[in-house]
Order: sequence, then C-alpha cells, then structure tokens
Amino acid sequence: MGLDYKVGDIVKLKKPHPCGSQEWEILRVGADFRLKCVGCEHQVMLSRRQVEKSTKGLTKKSE
Repeated sequence: MGLDYKVGDIVKLKKPHPCGSQEWEILRVGADFRLKCVGCEHQVMLSRRQVEKSTKGLTKKSE
C-alpha cells in the first residue's frame, strides 16, 4: 500500500524541477495529481503512478 496523499501536503520528488526545487504542493488528488512547484509555483498534472514512483518523501500539512 502506498502513502496517504492529501491536498495541501508537500511531496519531495526524486528529480528537481528546472528552477532547482524538489518540493511540490499537492493541489488535487485522484487518478491524476495536480502539483504546484514550491519554488516557482509552476503547476503540472501527473498520473498517480508517476507520483507514487517518483516520491522520495512526504511532509504532512500542518493543521
């Protein structure tokens, strides 16, 4: 079983974004994920499989 992803969590991916940041905020969860780069705020859509495969760490949203 994979990690428990929730909207607002920060995931650290294996490869950095061209801006240099490896951290992404989760904006949408489902079959596809919408992620926003913490460094430059660029948004991308990735499949759940791609996100689960490339996730290096998960930081929960502080509530």
